[in-house]
Amino acid sequence: MRQRRIGSMGFILDGLETEAYDRNYSDQELLRRIVGYFRPHMRGMVLVVMGIVLTSAANSFGAILLARTIDVAVQNPTTQMLILLSGGVLLLGVAGWFFNYIQQHFSARVVGDVVLQLRQDAFAATMGHDMSFFDEHPSGKIVSRITSDTQDFSEVVALVARLLGQIVLVLVLVVWLAAINVWLTLLLIVLTPVVIFIALRFRTIARRVTQNARRVTATINAQIEESISGIHVAKSFRQESAIYATFADNNRQAYRVGVQRGLVLNTIFPVMEMTSGLGVALLVYAGGVASQGGAITPGDWYLFMMAVGYFWWPMLSVASFWSQFQDGLSAAERVFALIDADPRVHQVAAEPVGRLEGRIEFRNLCFEYTSQETVLRDFSLLIRPRETVALVGHTGAGKSSIAKLITRFYEFQEGELLIDGRDIRRLDLEQYRRQIGLVPQEPFLFSGTVRDNIRHALPEADDEQVRAAAMQIGGGDWLNDLPDGLDTDVGERGGSLSMGQRQLVALARVVLKDPAIFILDEATASVDPFTETQIQEGLETIMRHRTAIVIAHRLSTIKHADRIIVLDHGRIIEEGTHSQLMARGGHYAELYDTYFRHQSLEYIERIPT
Repeated sequence: MRQRRIGSMGFILDGLETEAYDRNYSDQELLRRIVGYFRPHMRGMVLVVMGIVLTSAANSFGAILLARTIDVAVQNPTTQMLILLSGGVLLLGVAGWFFNYIQQHFSARVVGDVVLQLRQDAFAATMGHDMSFFDEHPSGKIVSRITSDTQDFSEVVALVARLLGQIVLVLVLVVWLAAINVWLTLLLIVLTPVVIFIALRFRTIARRVTQNARRVTATINAQIEESISGIHVAKSFRQESAIYATFADNNRQAYRVGVQRGLVLNTIFPVMEMTSGLGVALLVYAGGVASQGGAITPGDWYLFMMAVGYFWWPMLSVASFWSQFQDGLSAAERVFALIDADPRVHQVAAEPVGRLEGRIEFRNLCFEYTSQETVLRDFSLLIRPRETVALVGHTGAGKSSIAKLITRFYEFQEGELLIDGRDIRRLDLEQYRRQIGLVPQEPFLFSGTVRDNIRHALPEADDEQVRAAAMQIGGGDWLNDLPDGLDTDVGERGGSLSMGQRQLVALARVVLKDPAIFILDEATASVDPFTETQIQEGLETIMRHRTAIVIAHRLSTIKHADRIIVLDHGRIIEEGTHSQLMARGGHYAELYDTYFRHQSLEYIERIPT
């Protein structure tokens, strides 16, 4: 859904698309959620409000003393009285500084605590989302919500603290002004609804421009992350200038949106100050007339006008609060949308999962990524415990989709998927996934050592268990090629290792996990023949005692499978052993001639038909 243009201001904001999981919250809904984050920190918020009130009170009493000084100077000035009044002003200044420090200290603590909790909630919710969520949404935009938007949410805390303090201050000032002159105070009160009305007119447009500012920031973050991640591709094809041009376009759009946002938010106060200035002018005239008529002394008139100055600033802040608050609400709305994103995978129960035998059965299963992209229709397949099954077929045949369904990364629409005869939707998902070992085509390694990355599968494993797992892959010979063995630093995303070495680390990681079901998703498609041999030596032992699903374009990883399943557009068109399928001379034989023959480590003669 494309963001609507803000017609009332003539802004053109094309290209700022929302995410599919974005939703519109009412101000009341957002406020309830925000209050929930404030509630544990009410003591700190009370201290912040008290600090604001006392700071303002100290400044206000300074004005009162100054007004009294004027009256004393006009009537009966004495040196002793002037010294006392001057000392009082100094003490009030020191008190104002101290109360301001209290307010700033506890405000920083509350802001830090609230942002900490919100960021933890957002990150925890992100980690809990289905794999389909990460496939569909750029990681840079997700990162922007967890980092930038949660930080911007802190403005809500500061604004709320100031609002509470300024409301109290406005009430105090109204009482004070009424004590000076009731009629002038009533005139001031009559003027305030006009200012509030003008401020509220900015509320809707303020929300829109701040939402657009955050969306364009998220777009830039996503593009920067993608560009850096794929820089080797960009440089190999000499596309740096094209990537920079795309960034420049996005950056110019961010500039336009930023200027629009600044104009809207920075226009609020000048408009309201102009309105309040008219009110002040009216009060000056009315006060002057009252002073000439003896209804008010010059000192009280000055005191009243000083108090009006102190009154208008918090009053303007209260009036403009809702427009300024939209910035924080926009950030909160984006973060809450991330937290509240609807899951695609639905577990109807959380039944305990013991050690699995590894029996997998698809019964008349239908699966589609979208309503226009059906992958599996009325699909049925039985994989027996400790059987090695190879899935082959052209791109888009449904091989990887089967693996994603077994790992429960995606939800199917119809039919059943049974694990050891139990509906996969009824299993405790965390316990179930502990018994699934997945090695993708391009394994991801975290920053740290090889040892750290292997232990990632089983954090409580000791060094001996980690080494034993590594030794099961190719007899451990691959460790000799690493400069520091298991203590070799893998670099960012494993960049210090070759693709083959990353695959070996990923295999060792799964071996340490000791899963009941082993899935290899084209795990040897990007390695050299020597590394492939090392992987195969380990796989032959590993698969012998586990249910294994092999998705491969390399003959060496499937020729020894117990059964080969040939897929075409989500349907099983052939199945059998390598020899049986070659003898049949069907689709598998064509795939072999097209893809497999030249990849084999040894020449396998085709069986005559």
